[in-house]
Amino acid sequence: MTRRIIHVDMDAVYASVEQRDRPDLKGRPVAVGGNPDSRGVVAASSYEARTFGVRSAIPMSRAVRLCPQLVIIRPNFQKYRAVSQQVFEIFRSVTPLVEGLSLDEAYLDVTTNSFGELLGMNVARRIKDLIKDTTGLTASAGVAPNKFLAKIASAWRKPDGLTVIAPERIEAFLQQLPVDALWGVGPVTAARLRERGIHKLTDVRAANPAVMHDAVGNLADWLLKLAAGHDDRPVSPNRPAKSSSSECTYAEDLTDIFRIRNEISEMAREVGEWLERRDLTARTVVIKVRYEDFTTITRSHGAAATRDVENIVRRALALLDKTEAGQRPVRLLGAGVYNLVGLSDADNDDRWPLFLKGE
Repeated sequence: MTRRIIHVDMDAVYASVEQRDRPDLKGRPVAVGGNPDSRGVVAASSYEARTFGVRSAIPMSRAVRLCPQLVIIRPNFQKYRAVSQQVFEIFRSVTPLVEGLSLDEAYLDVTTNSFGELLGMNVARRIKDLIKDTTGLTASAGVAPNKFLAKIASAWRKPDGLTVIAPERIEAFLQQLPVDALWGVGPVTAARLRERGIHKLTDVRAANPAVMHDAVGNLADWLLKLAAGHDDRPVSPNRPAKSSSSECTYAEDLTDIFRIRNEISEMAREVGEWLERRDLTARTVVIKVRYEDFTTITRSHGAAATRDVENIVRRALALLDKTEAGQRPVRLLGAGVYNLVGLSDADNDDRWPLFLKGE
């Protein structure tokens, strides 16, 4: 049976929530993020702001230069998480096969669904309507026989789009796509492929295998499958959480080692408490330090699985002692845990707890 997969992606959700809650912002360029006078970055931008080149992850100071009339809103993640919960409740009312990718997007396998609909397009349309009625927000959806194509389709007609790639249309659709559409192909890899005359998915399929391996190494076989429209990965509703972390970029560089140690302690305590709340343990503690010149280093330590908060804090501080923090100004700090196991499985390397990160 041909699967019917939907990828749903909320439209500029942080900015859209702010525009929904403040009618005076509708139709205006909005950016959610930090202070442009410090080191704030854009977390999200409205579609009106995007026309000026304001995109997520760019410095807010640059965003203001691109769009002087930009309205800057400090993020309210509690409000965004509440919207996410509403949206995912809708997803799970339609099918148990929901694979969340982030707060605002997910895959759904609707081959069988609570509506009893045979066409994925109809399911997607009803989901979009439910989201609009429940939250007042729009979402874009892509419908296809597999996850790769569904994700591309959801971005095809944003915002408030619905694109269906029926099995008989796959080949015509693939012929339009550049190599950037392939999973695992970022700007650097795309540049390497284009240097070898590989610009589109059809070029990937026609390329000499040796040329592909020279450009992307072991990724070549996977990209060839995707370029042919093949992706047999199932929608996995219970993806294991393999890590959790906390980090912060500071408005001013940190030079006081006591302040730095306190920050790392608090972050390590936060992830330790995250483990406790989810009945998980972790084998590995890691810290991240970015110095003023943007040099970034990580240090990690593995030991017996634990969720003891003080143990995690001590290990994080010991790792900090192996850095130059305090001797060199620090721009960013982070602490995290990974190699997670469930409490009852702490000594069993082959079993993983079934939790979604961020739930």
